[in-house]
Amino acid sequence: MDHDFLLHQYENGLRLVVVPMKSTQTATVLVLVGTGSRYETKEINGISHFLEHMMFKGTTKRPKFLQIAKELDSIGAQYNAFTSKEYTGYYAKVASDKLDTALDIISDIFQNSKIDPAEVEKERGVIVEEINMYRDEPRRYVGDLFEGLLYGDHPLGWEVAGEKEIVQSMPRDKFVEYFQSHYFAGNTIIAVAGKYDEASIEAKVKQYFSNIREHEPIQPLEMVDIQNKPAMKIFQKATDQSHFIVGVRAYSRFDERRHALGLLSVVLGAGMSSRLFTEVREKRGLAYYVAASADSYADVGYMCAFAGVDNARLNQAIEVILGEFKKLTQELVSDKELQKAKSFLHGKMAISLETSDSLASFYVDQLLLKNEILTPAEKLAKMDKVTSEDILKVAQDIFKTEKLNLALIGSVKDEAAVYKLLKL
Repeated sequence: MDHDFLLHQYENGLRLVVVPMKSTQTATVLVLVGTGSRYETKEINGISHFLEHMMFKGTTKRPKFLQIAKELDSIGAQYNAFTSKEYTGYYAKVASDKLDTALDIISDIFQNSKIDPAEVEKERGVIVEEINMYRDEPRRYVGDLFEGLLYGDHPLGWEVAGEKEIVQSMPRDKFVEYFQSHYFAGNTIIAVAGKYDEASIEAKVKQYFSNIREHEPIQPLEMVDIQNKPAMKIFQKATDQSHFIVGVRAYSRFDERRHALGLLSVVLGAGMSSRLFTEVREKRGLAYYVAASADSYADVGYMCAFAGVDNARLNQAIEVILGEFKKLTQELVSDKELQKAKSFLHGKMAISLETSDSLASFYVDQLLLKNEILTPAEKLAKMDKVTSEDILKVAQDIFKTEKLNLALIGSVKDEAAVYKLLKL
């Protein structure tokens, strides 16, 4: 499953990761920049995401959106962009003989976007509708509510897309300023994965990204986790189901305990034979979807379970999930269940790295967020060392009443009764 990779750093600080795949006819160019909504201030909340939209709206070489889209569509490319709280990415996946075209277009939008004032005005409405769409999807929006509950009025607690009022009023000069101060060589990593000419790729990337800006490094606002009692946030909405996330503060991406936490989340809620799926769905029929996950940022993290349940059976579902949290603090995960969780992760890793775009993400994400690269085998080896005792210690550390958090979207008649359920 492991792939050879090459890491190269240019004189201006720009980094390149190249990952060859002999069994593919595609190539992916992914440009990742180390900025996202946690690098924003309140008055420009949403600018990282807004700027991501603007990058496809025209450059000096390709003045109109349609020129960019038609050129990529004419070669059958898969292309898009994404913004998170800690990074923003742009990619194009193409037939390998069209790699130069992908490099040309992605480097052009990344370096030479015009941020045309008329396009900015037009795009405000598009982004407001995107925000409206997410808020009409409770299963998705509850995740924003949960992180807002955890991190409050800190950039990590804000929504990536921003608030509608800010989006509608952000002046164009703020985009230009943000573009110049955050999109620079030392804050950018380029990944090329798939089939390409290994002898020329370094020089080719240098040539295409020769206009990239230089700037001083930027540091986001630090987040410190403090919580001494359960917390709850309910978004009252007339829905057929109650969608909720219940979870606890956990570990940053640099904490070695995250390997045990990852396996704990698999045991708890990954797959149809997981504890939560068995107890919540199969035994009691309380939910269609129920699962668990562990997520982390540079300085903080959390473990949570999420489900959509009948409004009338909300309290029962919360109690069952919290009961599963508690069991993990009281008894060791069996050797058989631990081995199943490890095999699950081995299989998921193999499946997730079959394509050039997923392989590009695997390597460049690590380098940007942790300034290191572990191969798939090295990552799995860390998981394989985790013992049942390690999982028990983590469970006993995180599953405490005072660390509980519940975010919920639905029609809740007795909020106080729901809050009383938050105990372990």
